[in-house]
Amino acid sequence: MGTAVEAAPYRTTGGRYPRDGTRARDGGGLANALGWFSIGLGLAQVVSPDGVARLVGLQDNSRTRSLMRAIGVRELTAGVGILSRERPTGWVWARVAGDVMDLALLGSALGNDDNERDRTVAAAAAVLGVTALDVVCGGRLAGQGRASAADAVGEERVLGAQAPSGVHVRKSITINRPPEEVYAFWRDFQNLPRFMSHLESVEVLDDRRSRWTARAPAGRTVSWEAETTDDQANERIAWRSLPDAGVTNSGSVRFARAPGRRGTEVVVDLRYEPPVGKLGAVVAKLFGEEPGLQINGDLRRLKQVMETGEVVHSDASIHRGPHPAQPDEARAGALSTEAR
Repeated sequence: MGTAVEAAPYRTTGGRYPRDGTRARDGGGLANALGWFSIGLGLAQVVSPDGVARLVGLQDNSRTRSLMRAIGVRELTAGVGILSRERPTGWVWARVAGDVMDLALLGSALGNDDNERDRTVAAAAAVLGVTALDVVCGGRLAGQGRASAADAVGEERVLGAQAPSGVHVRKSITINRPPEEVYAFWRDFQNLPRFMSHLESVEVLDDRRSRWTARAPAGRTVSWEAETTDDQANERIAWRSLPDAGVTNSGSVRFARAPGRRGTEVVVDLRYEPPVGKLGAVVAKLFGEEPGLQINGDLRRLKQVMETGEVVHSDASIHRGPHPAQPDEARAGALSTEAR
């Protein structure tokens, strides 16, 4: 039985999530890598334009340094654009256009005897390699976007309102417990802070509404009300924040029997608008608060609570805050483990 959390894009083929690696092939991981590459390269070009110029064999002068800084700003813009979009097809193709411009620049530089031709040729070869990756990534994203457009419309209808457009995360994990047990645990919303590290409390207001309080940066908290928009026993729970919520969000969690009697496949699908906009999501990644990582950790803790009755602490644990509420026996075992 695997314990790793994996991305699981949703398809409307009978309401199932594929386990055939579709996410890995759709360009999402490659786009992230290209986005961080753009940011790294752009920072180098802005901070040390003379060093980058010498590295690619160009003569170091004021004109070259100004050109390098301009290209660096372009790379930074492309990197932020890629990382702040769920499917950054346009930004990846913008990188392709930038690659073409860079190749033209390097080709022109080869005709100048003051430049180091060997380094310039090597730089051009490297740019060609990156261009090939950009083209492959752009093609994958464009194809995946066409395939998922109808799914997105259907999903918004199920949620009962148009979903937020900021950040979209899908994650899954397999838990060695039957769907009925996992669903019942999640459906008691007051259990959620036991494994969701950012949540302080969930107060149930009535059969549809609840109030959520979460930890925010700088020691602050943020609260909002949400309503349950779909509740299919042992199969699915969907929710959305109410219109006056400070954190606009919606999502769903599915519980499906895992193949081979391995328990339950839990799939979380979350959309939300960062309070400071899409750029805030990129900044959050730099400081370790990327929502995908948070959900990965939450699902790992859910697996631990469901299978062992406690969250297992270790040096690599990303759990923050007090130890979650546990049965007396599990709490005693946890304290014993921590004492050792």
